[in-house]
Amino acid sequence: MLFLGLLLAALGGAAVAAVLTVRGLTAAFRAHERPGWLRAAALLAGAATVAMYAGGLLHVGFAVMRAEDGGAGSFPIEPCREAGPQLASLVDGYAVSYLPIRFECHLSDGGTYVTSSVPGYVNPVVAALGLITATSGILGSTTARRARPPVA
Repeated sequence: MLFLGLLLAALGGAAVAAVLTVRGLTAAFRAHERPGWLRAAALLAGAATVAMYAGGLLHVGFAVMRAEDGGAGSFPIEPCREAGPQLASLVDGYAVSYLPIRFECHLSDGGTYVTSSVPGYVNPVVAALGLITATSGILGSTTARRARPPVA
C-alpha cells in the first residue's frame, strides 16, 4: 500500500512539474522586464525541484516494493542487505523518511541505518533548487511591487 502511495505522489509531482514548466516558459516568453524574468526563473526552478523530489520518491518506492516482496529469499529485507550479512540479519523492519528522502532499516537493538536506495545527489539538489525557487520568487514579487504604478 505504501508503494502505491509513493507511486501516486511521484506521478502527481510529475504532473505539477509539467504545469510549472509550461507556466515558467510562458512567463519567460512574455517577460520584458526584470520581475517577469524572476517569476519565470522561480517557476522553472520550482518545476525542477518538484521533478527531482518526485524522482527521489520513485527511488524510495522501488526500495519499498523490494522490501515488501515476499517469498523465497525475502529475509533479510533486500534493500537492507547492502550493509553486509551480519548487520542485515539484525534488521527487523524499515521506515521511509520524506524530508530528507531516504529508506531506513531498523535494527532489533533499536538502531537504524540509511541505505543507498536514494542517490546521494537527490536531497542536496532538492534543497538547492528549493532555495533558488524561494529566492527568485521573493525577489520577483518585491520587484514587481516596486515597479507597479501607484493606484490613485
